[in-house]
Amino acid sequence: MAETTETSCWKELELEIPAEKVQAETEKIAKDLARVARIPGFRPGKAPITLIRRRFAEEIKSEVLQELVPGRLDQALGEAKLIPVTRPQVEKVDWEEAGGVKFKARFEVLPEFELGDYKSVEIEMEPADITDADVDRAIEERRDQAASFVPVEGRPIQDGDYATLKMIGTPEGGGEPIRMDNALCHVGSDETVAAFTENLRGANAGEHRRFEVRYPDDYPEGKLRGKTYHFNAEVIAVKERKLPEINDEFAKDTGEAETLEELKQKVKQQLESARDEHQKILAQEKIVDLLLSRHSFPVPEALVERQMDARLERAVRRLIAQGIDPRGVNVDWVSLRRQQRERAEGDVRAELLLDRIASAENIDATDEELEKELQGIAERSGENIAAVRARLTREGAADTMKSKLRSEKTLDWLYQQARILAVPKKG
Repeated sequence: MAETTETSCWKELELEIPAEKVQAETEKIAKDLARVARIPGFRPGKAPITLIRRRFAEEIKSEVLQELVPGRLDQALGEAKLIPVTRPQVEKVDWEEAGGVKFKARFEVLPEFELGDYKSVEIEMEPADITDADVDRAIEERRDQAASFVPVEGRPIQDGDYATLKMIGTPEGGGEPIRMDNALCHVGSDETVAAFTENLRGANAGEHRRFEVRYPDDYPEGKLRGKTYHFNAEVIAVKERKLPEINDEFAKDTGEAETLEELKQKVKQQLESARDEHQKILAQEKIVDLLLSRHSFPVPEALVERQMDARLERAVRRLIAQGIDPRGVNVDWVSLRRQQRERAEGDVRAELLLDRIASAENIDATDEELEKELQGIAERSGENIAAVRARLTREGAADTMKSKLRSEKTLDWLYQQARILAVPKKG
């Protein structure tokens, strides 16, 4: 049996099934086949076994292998105390003249490596102070979210206005038209297609405008990208966006505070809390990078491939969450997946190292922690916790979740053990 090397997690077993076992299984399968086989000149079940074995030789061999190889393989893995990452590949099957069967099985296992020093960790972190300017920006964001739209009277549309439109767009060359009864167009905005701004600027409420729009080849929405539409638009209303004044009344309207000063204090606390969490994540990443530099070990290719698929799947889900059809995006998905290899390998190495540290320190996710995580998923999805538990169990995701919680607890433990030095900001 080949051993795991520093550069590979592959192992190979050369196995044999004794002739007497092969012969017994062959006889059994041949007899079962004889009872149902239809052979010209013989009634069902009356054909000689020797004829059955000769006529259905390949089928019998195939069934014998299907019956005996998995069991022999499982026996060998148990004896060698090996746990494959994926189902072993069976190859070079040799049915010997003496009646026995020899075959090879190749598979990957988790790497064996000695844990180095993971407790004496020292990293440097730049401070991330929350300034008054940070608080002011956060207040401005709240103000922006609280803006209202008020009707414009006595003048035509100008840049910065919002036009409420009822319109129909007919694609050039035929096709399904676009119909919208209450579209809101921000005239003059960088995000607005220039043709809308140019043709709506100067219009009054109640006016109709006819114009042509040629959507750019890189337009986000796939069904419009690169196409030309002829629009007939009626201006229903003209509105402008009005921002509230930043004062005590504004603070009360947010529902977070009674005075502006109190709102600023709460915002600062929120920013500091978010800062601390972000700094913790950065510190944990540095700790893992440092520990990986102290440990050299191979990673199973199967796990890397699986992680590459997971990364690609997350990218697709992000597009869908943004309302973008991944099939309409001009992306070379094969190339994008290939580009994920280095990061995917890093992810797998980190998980394997954290798993070993967790085992060494007896860190595990408790049933209570798993229940709390399930409760959070239930609240976010609007399902009851029993339904979430059943779904995750059905999808085989419960163990993955527990493993994720274990890794997070290990990261927290490493963070508590590490010595973190504050260093001045560069530049």
